[in-house]
Amino acid sequence: MIHIKDSYRISDNRDEVQLDQVESLLRSSYWARERSIETIKVSISHSVCFSLFVDEHQIGFARVVTDFASVAYLADLIIHQDYRGQGLGKWLVQTIVDDPRWVSKFQFLVTDDAHSLYGKFGFSGSSKLMATQV
Repeated sequence: MIHIKDSYRISDNRDEVQLDQVESLLRSSYWARERSIETIKVSISHSVCFSLFVDEHQIGFARVVTDFASVAYLADLIIHQDYRGQGLGKWLVQTIVDDPRWVSKFQFLVTDDAHSLYGKFGFSGSSKLMATQV
């Protein structure tokens, strides 16, 4: 799937993932700053990945770990700091949450921050684990 908005594009084509950019984004996060490149590669190969691009440069990333039957786990959602505050994170979350492959499945994430962002998309729960209603 490809979604276009102004000069931005979201793609779920794993072949378009720019590993060096994803590694850089994850290294800037509190949750994956020490994750090895080998672990990043394996996580990408076993997930449905969503890449956010401006022109052909990857500026955002998220992935969904799913069985396609009952559950979808949203992981590693991140936007490059230079592009935050423009609604791109909201657009990426909305694109993922609305994906028909898991729209009626139990969707959850674990986070220490951005609860107000995820709450807008039906996620609620404890201070870390958040889930949508099925």
